[in-house]
Amino acid sequence: MSVSANSEPAVWFPAVRAGSGTDVFTERMVEGLRKRGLRAEITWLPLRAEYAPWTVPVPVQPSWANVVHVNTLLHSRFLPEHSAVIATLHHSIHHPSLDSYKGVPRRLYHSWWMRAVERRTLQRANVVVAVSRFAADTARKTLLDRPMQVVHNGVDTESFRPPMQRTAHQPFRLLYVGKWALLKGVDLLAPIMRELGTGFELRYTGGEVARRDRRYMPSNMHDIGKLHGANAVVTAMRDADALLFPSRSEGFGLVAAEAMACGLPVVATRGSSLVEVVDDGVAGVLCLQDDVAAFANAVRELAADTLRWQTMVHAARARSAKSFSMQGMIDAYVGVYHGLISG
Repeated sequence: MSVSANSEPAVWFPAVRAGSGTDVFTERMVEGLRKRGLRAEITWLPLRAEYAPWTVPVPVQPSWANVVHVNTLLHSRFLPEHSAVIATLHHSIHHPSLDSYKGVPRRLYHSWWMRAVERRTLQRANVVVAVSRFAADTARKTLLDRPMQVVHNGVDTESFRPPMQRTAHQPFRLLYVGKWALLKGVDLLAPIMRELGTGFELRYTGGEVARRDRRYMPSNMHDIGKLHGANAVVTAMRDADALLFPSRSEGFGLVAAEAMACGLPVVATRGSSLVEVVDDGVAGVLCLQDDVAAFANAVRELAADTLRWQTMVHAARARSAKSFSMQGMIDAYVGVYHGLISG
């Protein structure tokens, strides 16, 4: 497609509706670009486009679009041949350390299908953007060694913001928000809360999938079910004192960035992309992976020192607003678009 160097980006997003965080990313990108006065639209493909792409008709690129923005998991069948393509890498699912947390079917699916799909998309894309340095490094080692830019995901810091006044609860209130899966470290929550004992409580997003694990949980754990929509997440975060996030691997760690935007110190794992999100000792505390005692001690020390907790509350908000704002993310992508259509 021939494009004038003075053209404004007009972005088309062909995307699989997967019911995941990448859907939210795409919707927020389109909303942010439109607020900038740029044209942007999504063409949603059914979920089967991921695992049976030949069963889904190939959508036609709109004539107005001069940039095609896709997820690296999109099959090459849906990539236009002669247009400028930018691909965003959202994950680190091919990292070798994750194999033990996948069942056999998922491990085979990732190894034999998704790896090949992503390699072709990475080869085709004119520009690849990763959501973290960790995700980029993992992809270069496991998929394709090619240049990748890093643009961290953005948080709507106008919606995700602290309450007007905040004092620590009694008992000290922790929050876990995320998928109920071993990869997220949910098996560590009960041991941590058992170690903490009275004076601490955890509200967690479990729901039906967590039912089988409740018999192992101490009485200071409370299931608040799945949170629907950003407003529900914001409400839960504003009503907590710290985020407990023992995840074993994150492509970015959006929950941590959102929690910090709400003024929540984050107690998380020292590893994967979380070291890029949480400023250890300033906006939260990072602990050795799977170290129950370290997590419990970090929470206990935070609750015992009100001045330190209040300092982290303000530092967490400041870091998220400065480093992970939605406006900053949109600005970075618009810069990539301009470079792509002019080059």
